Amino acid sequence: MNKFLKFGLMAFAVSFFISCGNTSNEDVVNVYTHRHYKADDQLFAKFTKETGIKVNIVNASADELIQRLETEGKDSKADVLITVDAGRLYRAKSKDLLQPISSKVLETNIPVNFRDREGYWFGMTYRARIIAYAKDRVNPDTLKNYEDLIKPEWNGKVLIRSSENIYNQSLLASIIDADGSEKAKEWASGMVANMARNPKGSDRDQVKAVASGEGDIAIVNTYYIGLLLNDGNDEERKAGESVGIIFPNQDNRGTHINVSGAGVTKYAPHKENAIKLIEFLSGIESQQTLANLNYEYPINPDAKKASILKTWGDFKADTINLNKLGELNSEAVTIFDKAGWK
Repeated sequence: MNKFLKFGLMAFAVSFFISCGNTSNEDVVNVYTHRHYKADDQLFAKFTKETGIKVNIVNASADELIQRLETEGKDSKADVLITVDAGRLYRAKSKDLLQPISSKVLETNIPVNFRDREGYWFGMTYRARIIAYAKDRVNPDTLKNYEDLIKPEWNGKVLIRSSENIYNQSLLASIIDADGSEKAKEWASGMVANMARNPKGSDRDQVKAVASGEGDIAIVNTYYIGLLLNDGNDEERKAGESVGIIFPNQDNRGTHINVSGAGVTKYAPHKENAIKLIEFLSGIESQQTLANLNYEYPINPDAKKASILKTWGDFKADTINLNKLGELNSEAVTIFDKAGWK
């Protein structure tokens, strides 16, 4: 890490901890979050207005936050960890960085398949990992499953981000669980053979590459399509409009989904406030804020989806135990490496 960046992070952490130390146990909750959305900021502000509990934020990548919790240990001031993808939530649990909690509110608001069975973490939202295709070049009837992407007709036409990306790692973990290791190896190798270019960029970049004709199909998360379609920039919006979406594997296991979730840290100094915040985020109003501003699917079944998501219709989601995505992560990474997926 650049020494000036490291100094800046250290200075920020010191000021954060000092501010926490000057606030009483009753009116603060300290959040380590990987998410970086305006919807989250609005909800934190609303939570403070309604409860009087100040929300202090440390924002960094998931790996940095998990490493920081490990380094801080019992001295950590963090109360809540918020991150994206069940693979990361499982990693935090397996490293003993979270503690189990019991909450009737969370049990009511969050279906059992969207939370850890032992209460270590709870889903906030979910996204479907779908196939985006060029409307003017692809017949969607020819693509039904993730497994179809390795067929010869898609040679040189598939766009997807790096194997280092947790979304792809969890997708491959779900394929390992559904089809077995050998089929997963075939899929990863077939995807590499069919790639239009070496993996690079975000999900947004994959859609824009389809729009520019660099490839014909891409694997992306649904909320990126929603963000593109509602972007103020004409180029971004036109890229979103140029693609159609397919929810894969509707005739079998269902489309792979990944979750954003939150857990109470193991040494949370403000445990009760941490629980209150997670309960607040699971409520109907909070869930609809996340859905309407960030185009994610709400986990609370009583919350309404954003209008754009409704136009895509309902879909069958894979009901795999989300902890399996974490359990199979190492095998997925190994398969990617052997397949030459950069």
